[in-house]
Amino acid sequence: MQTRRFAQVDVFTAMALRGNPLAVVIDGEGLSDAAMAAFARWTNLSETTFILPPTDAAADYRVRIFTPAGELPFAGHPTLGTAHCWLANGGVPKTKGMLVQECGIGLVRVKRQADRNKERLAFAAPALRRSGPVEPELHAQVLRSLRLSAEEVLDVQWVDNGPAWMAARLKSAAAVLDLKPDFVAMQGLKLGVVGAYPSGSPQQFEVRAFVPDLGVPEDAVTGSLNAGLALWLQEAGLAPAKYIAAQGAALSRAGRVHVQREGDEVWIGGDVTPMIEGVVRL
Repeated sequence: MQTRRFAQVDVFTAMALRGNPLAVVIDGEGLSDAAMAAFARWTNLSETTFILPPTDAAADYRVRIFTPAGELPFAGHPTLGTAHCWLANGGVPKTKGMLVQECGIGLVRVKRQADRNKERLAFAAPALRRSGPVEPELHAQVLRSLRLSAEEVLDVQWVDNGPAWMAARLKSAAAVLDLKPDFVAMQGLKLGVVGAYPSGSPQQFEVRAFVPDLGVPEDAVTGSLNAGLALWLQEAGLAPAKYIAAQGAALSRAGRVHVQREGDEVWIGGDVTPMIEGVVRL
């Protein structure tokens, strides 16, 4: 065991305790897969990340992302939180204003955005690996899992950008907040749900994310899901080029995901609030 730099941050919030917490082992080099998995189980957060030297010359750093139940090839709030910690601990990107993260799905760009005299990080939404309507048997399982009738669900689509997300679109944000899922029926699914707020609301959508198989029945704020949703909803003409999604209210959080399309690219942004800095012995 050795002493390694460690941080815990709150992602997708400018106010402490209202977003999604992330544990980051800044000096992850030399840890075995088993040690990473064991530490992620011990933190018991939705994700724990480990920063490593890149293996791709185009990357600034490499990250491995673990849930309590296993490793993910990509995840959104770990991307933003890890980028923040890498910068805060002396990381200097090869390209000014743009970081390149290496992870399980390949290279992901993270840029520094100015917003009302404040800097915010945003990652480029990865292309969908799978899109379009889900298979009939999965559609039926989604309805059972959400305890909803077919008439209450407008669409169920694949929005898979690595973590195998599928998403259900409901008639309103209120319907999303009212959900009381059946997690037994949801076995095997990674399911997001989205519904629109009335025109003029400060947020355009309410989002919830359910991943019971990964030991996270409901995730507080989910960047990868919001990235997939943005590609689907914008391309279908169901969302504007720039909007804010709310997530976490069902867990007494207030996450805010800032979505902005620039040409052919969609950027998923969020504030990162530092919470804990220190060392861990691993």
